Amino acid sequence: MDRINESSRILVTGASGLIGSALIWALNQRGCTNIIASDVLDTTEKWRNLVPLQFDDYVEADQLLERFVSGGLENFDFIFHLGACSATTEKDASYLIRNNYQYTQALCRWAITQGSRFVYASSAATYGDGEQGMSDTDSNLHKLRPLNMYGYSKHLFDQFAQRHGVLDSIVGVKYFNVYGPNEAHKDDMRSVVAKAFEQISATGTLSLFKSYKPEYPDGGQQRDFLYVKDAVAMTIHLAESETAGGLFNLGSGEARSWLDLAHAIFAAMEREPDIKFIEMPDQLREKYQYFTKADISKLKQSGYNEPLTPLNEAVADYVKNYLIPDHRLGDETGA
Repeated sequence: MDRINESSRILVTGASGLIGSALIWALNQRGCTNIIASDVLDTTEKWRNLVPLQFDDYVEADQLLERFVSGGLENFDFIFHLGACSATTEKDASYLIRNNYQYTQALCRWAITQGSRFVYASSAATYGDGEQGMSDTDSNLHKLRPLNMYGYSKHLFDQFAQRHGVLDSIVGVKYFNVYGPNEAHKDDMRSVVAKAFEQISATGTLSLFKSYKPEYPDGGQQRDFLYVKDAVAMTIHLAESETAGGLFNLGSGEARSWLDLAHAIFAAMEREPDIKFIEMPDQLREKYQYFTKADISKLKQSGYNEPLTPLNEAVADYVKNYLIPDHRLGDETGA
């Protein structure tokens, strides 16, 4: 597989989102600017994430496939398809099928026809409650049971690619709990780091959900937190790998508690921890995950050996260089 360099022709969908804009930022660090950025900017403020970035052209997502068909876009060496409706609360199943499943089908077919390296965002939500495991080496995708329509829309394409014999020639990435700069537009879908920073700034206190399982103390529920800068480094590595194919878990490979994260946030803000535990809404209790940890052995076997940013360092970078000064990736003092 070719290395990504200044002459590489690259398409990034979901370009203004958290991971998409971070990916373009990372490509810019390599001197890559021959990039077509695509997204649905709608009425949010996520367009601000694109302002500091360098790319050749921008195309709205609903025009992208038309441009392919009409010959209005050149062939790409690399296609990073990160665009999707990622709201786990979205109830319009038909919309999710069109936007997350059928759109990915069409773009994948075009990529394969043109000989482009195709990397797309699957989702850790395809694993559901984890009872069937969270292994990216298990070929029996049919046994997975996503808990929401978003996860199912992603799962459908994973299965489609497997049935049609193309999954091993493309890369699907399953991101675990990504956080970092350029997520302000996500509102309630922002990471706990972003929401906690806002809450602590306003009140001096952070509220966390109580635990309803005796084996987990309050604040002891655990997640695999992945800094967005590490997430895009992993994604670029898989795009360039000659042997990487199929589905890959992308996480830190480490489970850390909400209390660990909370203390890191308070430390980055140079404040003494003040944490209170609140009741979890009834509608969340049945579906709440108490533990997630990505098995990233397959990623490591692909040759990825870069050190991961420790949680405290990642949170400090995010808080001090981006949240406090309200900077985005690519801003002169935050790059």
